[in-house]
Amino acid sequence: MSQTISIAAVYESLEHVMDPEIPVLSVIDLGMITGVDMVADGVHIKMIPTFAACPAVSYIQHNIKTVVENELGIAVTVEIDKQVHWESNRMTDAAKEKLKNFGIAPPQILEGEVRAEIMLHTPCPHCGSEQTYLRSPFGSTLCRAIHFCKSCGQVFEQFKPLE
Repeated sequence: MSQTISIAAVYESLEHVMDPEIPVLSVIDLGMITGVDMVADGVHIKMIPTFAACPAVSYIQHNIKTVVENELGIAVTVEIDKQVHWESNRMTDAAKEKLKNFGIAPPQILEGEVRAEIMLHTPCPHCGSEQTYLRSPFGSTLCRAIHFCKSCGQVFEQFKPLE
């Protein structure tokens, strides 16, 4: 292992590992990385899925390994961190802005328990109107809900808030 590779370089490389369902967001944007350790034979990365039943977990693990190995030329192991659970508050502000620009309403910041009411007040990512309603708590993936905007007439998805 080269001594010139730093943990900061690994995090920079992880910025290039994109979520397969929302390709404008990296695993860093989503707050999926819980640890990076330099080890004798390379780097050990801990990650958490955004949903426990996320079907893309092994795909994301493979992408993390491939991207970091290709960019930095070191051996990479990727482990699911079972000590930490993902919550939507882990998303960066930049991630929420990227989501909005992608046409998906970002999750609201959670303070306390998740209540159904929090999904009822979701601004439209297309026009910004708060004249929206929840059409279905189930979207195209487990992490999304479907809303309708009365102002612009657009159907849009929201990344569900989770704690």
